Amino acid sequence: MMNNLFNIFDPASFMFNLNWSSSIIIILILPMKFWTMQSRSNSIYNSLNNWISKEMKINIKKNNSIIIISSLFIFISMNNFMGLFPYTFTSTSHLTMTLTFSLPIWLSIMMYGWTNMTNKMFTHLIPNSTPTILMPFMTIIETISNIIRPVTLAVRLTANMIAGHLILTIMSSNNPEFKFIPIILISEMMMMILEMAVAMIQAYVFTILSSLYLSEIN
Repeated sequence: MMNNLFNIFDPASFMFNLNWSSSIIIILILPMKFWTMQSRSNSIYNSLNNWISKEMKINIKKNNSIIIISSLFIFISMNNFMGLFPYTFTSTSHLTMTLTFSLPIWLSIMMYGWTNMTNKMFTHLIPNSTPTILMPFMTIIETISNIIRPVTLAVRLTANMIAGHLILTIMSSNNPEFKFIPIILISEMMMMILEMAVAMIQAYVFTILSSLYLSEIN
């Protein structure tokens, strides 16, 4: 039972065997006119992109950084939604994919900050009004906190995507009596709506935290 349950996270076990190519399949199937002609789907995309860009401007002042973070939000949310379709591999449920997002962002922040603003990065290790006796401990705690940032970003996204998919799989794998089928169907529909909200929220949380880390060197 457990092996079958976790097979949903094995890219080689899917019917169409798209594996990791499912991460970009939604971009490949979009017609070229989507990016040039005004349509309802294009308006939704532009509205979403403008909204997340405004949210990022609160923490980030540089336009090139805003473009990177907003594009990351669109890509993660698309992958989260793609994982809700049947027989589609959820790439964001693997640390291989989520660490690919978080690790380069963290490394670039650390390299730029320690190279160009060394004194400011040192001040971040000791919060204001810290007693002198606690300064060595606060330095160790803040250093560990900075080091584990990419891991916490990646694990948060992965764990939330795995949890929802496991619940949906468990609910659909049972064979209830006929009289309980309507209850199961309603529960699965409600869970699917919740998963759609989680897909958007987790993409938003990932990008907001990335922008907060980036704002420390702006």
